[in-house]
Amino acid sequence: MRGERMLYYGKKLVIFMISVGLLSLVTFYVSRLAPGDPLFSYYGERVEKMSPEEREWAEEKLGLNDKISVQYSRWINQVFHGNFGRSYKYKMDVLDVLKSRLGNTLLLGGTGFLIIFAGALLLGVICAWKEGGWLDKIICKAGTIISCVPEFWLALVLILVFSVSLRWLPSSGAYAVGQEKNISDRILHMILPLTVIVTEHLWYYGYMVRNKMLDEIRADYVLLAKAKGIKKSRIMLVHCMRNIMPSYLSIMAISVTHIMGGTYVAETVFSYPGIGTLAYESARYKDYNLLMIISLMSGIIIIACNMAAQILNERIDPRMRISRQSEMQEVDNYE
Repeated sequence: MRGERMLYYGKKLVIFMISVGLLSLVTFYVSRLAPGDPLFSYYGERVEKMSPEEREWAEEKLGLNDKISVQYSRWINQVFHGNFGRSYKYKMDVLDVLKSRLGNTLLLGGTGFLIIFAGALLLGVICAWKEGGWLDKIICKAGTIISCVPEFWLALVLILVFSVSLRWLPSSGAYAVGQEKNISDRILHMILPLTVIVTEHLWYYGYMVRNKMLDEIRADYVLLAKAKGIKKSRIMLVHCMRNIMPSYLSIMAISVTHIMGGTYVAETVFSYPGIGTLAYESARYKDYNLLMIISLMSGIIIIACNMAAQILNERIDPRMRISRQSEMQEVDNYE
């Protein structure tokens, strides 16, 4: 069993490394083949006044005059030595730039993630419990309409109403000047972007939970439990809920991409100083080194979450574990 476990996790690690490597290769090539002038990010408007000789010298200084394959090989070699390069725009190490924004994104995205999945589970269970009733119909219709509203449009409407007209909430930033450690001020700045993130994703996952719960409610074991006189609340909260948890964990893992993208959009619209605005700036100004580290970090999080969900599912759901063991046994017999 220990040998099988080591082989299993070894395969997962190999797949992870290959996936990250392919992601870095594709991002590197696509970013450099895209139109734009990376020198503008580093030198600003001075680029327009540069002579051809000065441009050639500047490109050589930044290592942009070599073939893309040579640039990639050099970048990979630096990464293995812990050097991810300097930001063209900020003139500092990209890791330092990333660290200054990462906390804000984790706070906003993490809070949104927890609210979304706690709320989705609650809404899904309530709708399944009251299937076909007036509460179920209202939640389904309202959730469907709200989730169809474009994220950026909703953000602009909220800014117009609550920031411009009513002046209740700030429209941008993560905190007021000099209020970095003020928790209440940070919460005020998070309300609008957090509202957008939660509103856009809550019912999408709540509807998935509702359907999963309804599938379980219609299963044969539920009919048997009802025949034995077990209360509906106990059946749903103990038996049905437990059976949908593996699927729920998979949904949570897969949703990382969805919610992360939504967080990035909200950050950009609200000028929230996080990884989203940093990614937008790095792509706009062709800040290659910064764009690479953001893409790699986002990709690693997504790949790791999906793999973790699969492993957890196999731990929780005996059917998946038995299926994996059968596949490994077939491979051994073939060999």
